[in-house]
Amino acid sequence: MSWLILCLAGVLEISWAIGLKYTEGFTRFWPSVATVVSLLVSFALLGIAMRSLPVGTAYAVWVGIGAVGTALMGMLLFGDSTEPLRLVSLGLICSGIVGLKLAHG
Repeated sequence: MSWLILCLAGVLEISWAIGLKYTEGFTRFWPSVATVVSLLVSFALLGIAMRSLPVGTAYAVWVGIGAVGTALMGMLLFGDSTEPLRLVSLGLICSGIVGLKLAHG
């Protein structure tokens, strides 16, 4: 269950990271509210997951999910670069996330 909670926390990290773009420097009220709520829930879920997962593993997986997801959403929503080296690098992060899960048993 901790891994599921951690994955949800990672998805919410993507949400608040992308939300930052839509807040336009926190000048737009509703996008700002949604971003802050996503951030708070993401941190809370990360803390819950850390009750039974090693801190280094949980944090690395959370950051990895957020980094890969945010980069992919940036490509889809904002036309960020999709050059091959960037995609390979994101794949390496995914490999690291899987490796941390496997190493945890």
